[in-house]
Amino acid sequence: MPTIASDGKEIEVDEDGFLLDMSLWSKDVALALAKSEGIEALTDEHWKVINFLREYFDKYKVAPPIRMLSKQTGFALKYIYQLFPTGPAKGACKLAGLSKPTGCV
Repeated sequence: MPTIASDGKEIEVDEDGFLLDMSLWSKDVALALAKSEGIEALTDEHWKVINFLREYFDKYKVAPPIRMLSKQTGFALKYIYQLFPTGPAKGACKLAGLSKPTGCV
């Protein structure tokens, strides 16, 4: 099983790098996942997206539609793709510690 290293611990992820146990998410885990996505540092804009995804998921138990993510963060979809090169579904949800969204390839 693949793992990522965070804060001196090995954390299991699936073959696409999503956490197997969402309860293990922390800001340190997000930073480790970011590095696995080729993102060297998380800016305030990254955290705005990540925090919105986590809050929405906590409330509805599903990732928000991409258009809602764009509207609620105030970021154009093109900018979200600049922040998360693998996209809002794969990259942003992964860094937020969410499960792999349905239909995400």
